[in-house]
Amino acid sequence: MLRIAPALLLLGLAVAIPLAGASAQERARQRSPAPAAARLSFVGLADKAQVPAKLTVRFAISGMEVVPAGQAARNGGHHHLLIDTELPPLDQPIPSDFNHIHFGGGQTEAEIALTPGKHTLQLLFADHNHVPHDPPIVSERITVEVPAAPAEKPRSAAAPGARVFFIDLQDGATIPSRAKIRFGTEGITVTPAGTASPNGGHHHLLVDTELPALDREIPSDFNHLHFGRGQTEVELSLPPGEHTLQLLLGDHEHVPHDPPVVSPRIRVRVVGEAQASVAAPPQSHAHGAGRARTASPNDAAVYFVYPRDGDRIYPTSTIRFGLRNMGVAPAGIAKPNTGHHHLLVDTEPPAFGEPIPADLNHIHLGGGQTEYKLTLPNGRHTLQLLLADENHVPHDPPVISERITVTVAPGGPHARRRR
Repeated sequence: MLRIAPALLLLGLAVAIPLAGASAQERARQRSPAPAAARLSFVGLADKAQVPAKLTVRFAISGMEVVPAGQAARNGGHHHLLIDTELPPLDQPIPSDFNHIHFGGGQTEAEIALTPGKHTLQLLFADHNHVPHDPPIVSERITVEVPAAPAEKPRSAAAPGARVFFIDLQDGATIPSRAKIRFGTEGITVTPAGTASPNGGHHHLLVDTELPALDREIPSDFNHLHFGRGQTEVELSLPPGEHTLQLLLGDHEHVPHDPPVVSPRIRVRVVGEAQASVAAPPQSHAHGAGRARTASPNDAAVYFVYPRDGDRIYPTSTIRFGLRNMGVAPAGIAKPNTGHHHLLVDTEPPAFGEPIPADLNHIHLGGGQTEYKLTLPNGRHTLQLLLADENHVPHDPPVISERITVTVAPGGPHARRRR
């Protein structure tokens, strides 16, 4: 009888790569060396914590660089999350299953779903062949507990006859790999997420997936795109082939209405740009012709883990940053839905259609780093993060953080206590 593992990673956030020939009987593999000082840990998740059934887990690595699977790099590797299992053999590729989740795209966070009860979580770093390093880079094994399943969420009423639909897109249509998808409503008002409104809601685009549970919050991942700001269109990037698309309206808490406001599920055939029947018009830029920009997921976000807006920091501080709904890939490596960080110091964002400058105000983290030791003079400074593709060109739409202000003081964070 098939036994379902107690943890299931939501679709699209983890890249599980098949490991041909990996078995308990496989001979030992050569292990990549790692610095003894390398450290791996969870961000903001403590041992014995109570957590929701749907949990965003973030990873932090120091002394190493995050590099996608298959890309050999000195002091580089990618994350694996072990759920309810012991460490695997350290001289063989890490298994790929529901208990051993691979992040071969270079991801530094994931959304997982856990059943009620206690679970163990542990991180294990591995090289381009999914083999742990020597010495192994492994986090503390922590235990978390999911309380008993919550009651169903109340569903907002929708007016009789309310509907949602695609605009100028029919079942069986052929579209380019990068296409603008427009959607509309009738008999219901488009309102942003978080804003409770009678007979109001916002769009969700379901890509290559079935309808989710109608009495729960709609998942947020690569297969369930949220448009919580009230958007009515998206520029969608899909690989060539057959795909399904469906629209589902959600209320202020992302829960489908009662009755659900859902479009028919349509099939589209995606072809390469060269095969598309209608070529996209050339783009113009204020700073010249500009470069072709790589598409990013609608819900991708880059953010500061440390510091936060208004913090006091030391003159030399380690700036840590995270990425949601995309993976980290070094400069020069072209992979879908990936990029690398740039730290903007005391400057405005650059032109989005050109490569980001490389100077003291525009710091490139082209090795795939997720932290940077920054030295600044005393006083107030602004910091901002901007993701870019393999050519250092910002994505479309740009994946950019809020611009924060920090104060550099000799006493660092302790200076606040003396005031």
